[in-house]
Amino acid sequence: MYMVMPLLRTNNKTRRESIELEQKGFTVWFTGLSGAGKTTLADKLEPILRERGLKVEKLDGDVIRTNLSKGLGFSKEDRDINIRRIAFVCDLLTRNGVAVITSAISPYRAVRDEARETIGEFVEVYVRCSIPELTRRDVKGLYARALAGEINNFTGVSDPYEEPLNPEVIVDSETESEEESLGKVIARLEELGYLPAQVPVTA
Repeated sequence: MYMVMPLLRTNNKTRRESIELEQKGFTVWFTGLSGAGKTTLADKLEPILRERGLKVEKLDGDVIRTNLSKGLGFSKEDRDINIRRIAFVCDLLTRNGVAVITSAISPYRAVRDEARETIGEFVEVYVRCSIPELTRRDVKGLYARALAGEINNFTGVSDPYEEPLNPEVIVDSETESEEESLGKVIARLEELGYLPAQVPVTA
């Protein structure tokens, strides 16, 4: 009787430590120009993380602007405030063991680096695509209008986009398929220890 109880406490502790290890929070931060494919990749990544047993929340930049950042414009100051708000939510979720996926243009390098420092468990994914290709894809014609000088503060044309210097992942939506880009993100998350490797099924 007296020998059983310590063993049970040890086993329970081991189980709790195992669960905490499996549910370590992190943020996958997709950055890139409008139309590059950030949201598409984020949408495809979410169910994969859930299938691997992780708690997941997805934050889209457009949704954040509509709700959390309603009323902000597109000046540098307002863009920075928007990104800081996204980073704040990501940090809260990450600290509570959630895998967070966010997709936002986040054009300025300094505030992205600030988000990295705030969150800590941070995986930056740069979704690269050229302006000519983005213009070709743009069914709304916003890039063409920006290039014609009709839209001010348009990121990548009349407002700067500062490419990441050392992102964890670079994908190129102009030359890679969605599956290829997604595979690079998943492989990197596995390599960093954030995502449990998928065990192949044997017959």
